Amino acid sequence: MDQSRQITAMQAGAIMGSTIIGVGVLPLPLFAVRAGGSAAPLVTLIGLLVGSIGLSIIIWLGIRFPRKSIIEYSEDLIGRWLSWIGSLLIIGFFAVLTSLASREFGEVVVTSVLKSTPVEVTVIVMLLLAAIATRNAITTFAYMHYFYFPLLLVPGLLIVALSLKNAEAINLQPIWMQHSHGVMRGVLTIAALFQGNFIMTMVIPSMIAPRKSIKAGFWGMTIGGGLYVVIVAAAVAVFGAEEIKNLLWPTLELAKATSLPANVLERLDAAFLAVWVTAVFTTLLTSYYLTIYATRQLFRLADHKMLSFFMLPFVFAMAMMPQNIVQMYSIVEQVGQIGLCITIGYPALLIMISLMRKKRGKPVADQ
Repeated sequence: MDQSRQITAMQAGAIMGSTIIGVGVLPLPLFAVRAGGSAAPLVTLIGLLVGSIGLSIIIWLGIRFPRKSIIEYSEDLIGRWLSWIGSLLIIGFFAVLTSLASREFGEVVVTSVLKSTPVEVTVIVMLLLAAIATRNAITTFAYMHYFYFPLLLVPGLLIVALSLKNAEAINLQPIWMQHSHGVMRGVLTIAALFQGNFIMTMVIPSMIAPRKSIKAGFWGMTIGGGLYVVIVAAAVAVFGAEEIKNLLWPTLELAKATSLPANVLERLDAAFLAVWVTAVFTTLLTSYYLTIYATRQLFRLADHKMLSFFMLPFVFAMAMMPQNIVQMYSIVEQVGQIGLCITIGYPALLIMISLMRKKRGKPVADQ
């Protein structure tokens, strides 16, 4: 067996799941309610399906070119110069995504916990943690996600389950959208939260059995996306659609309104924030790793470690550009929707070209 292929299907699925469960969990119910009102869970489900389309294309490409990442096989399909444009767009987009995620983390921390701490401090600390972690090999990267995934999933499901004692089923009615205005925008915003699945383009070339990426992608998307759907459903059932429109971070408010049986803990927001910090770290780890790993492949560098700190000042500078939290979320929505052209449109173009030209990579014996 090729020693460079050490990532199992279970690890690949954990990478997917822990990447999806990230910083976007807090404002997620607000995005969904703005788009669909009480039908927010349905809007979230449609967003999940849109994100799954992008993942399916990426996995399809990965199976056709099991020895190369999208940076490498795009050169074989569309030529070096055109592929450079696409690769630079991918690198730039995920660098911006990393900066926005770190800024959102900083805003939540200084608003909810460390109220006297400058936002710059919290942002740079999280970025430094991500930069140090990304200096590892991709197999270590997989092990980190595999370790953290249960620590994110179990508390998330526990909070949702405990919150249902305060739920009112009538808040979820009607379950169908009553108007179409803004629904598509909301669906695209939620679909953008799943763009971390693009990491599969880098993971598949290191998988022991690339064809098992289908199973890994399915379970990772189902578990991570399923948690998103139930969080939105629980938030709407507890607060109602109109109340959620007045909340900046509905999921955090849901944790505040939830308690353990026998009042062991009257509020779970402190415990939830501890879990959420871990979720932010894993998401930042993925987007930052994808940025520097793709840069290494584009410029044919021997190692990506030198890029982890080289990119840090640029990412930090971008994170500090939004003037306030309102402008930040406006940029998050716009960047996320535009990014779908890169994470879904560009791979879709590549798969069509590969089918028309009947090109595929050298198969892997261990499949």
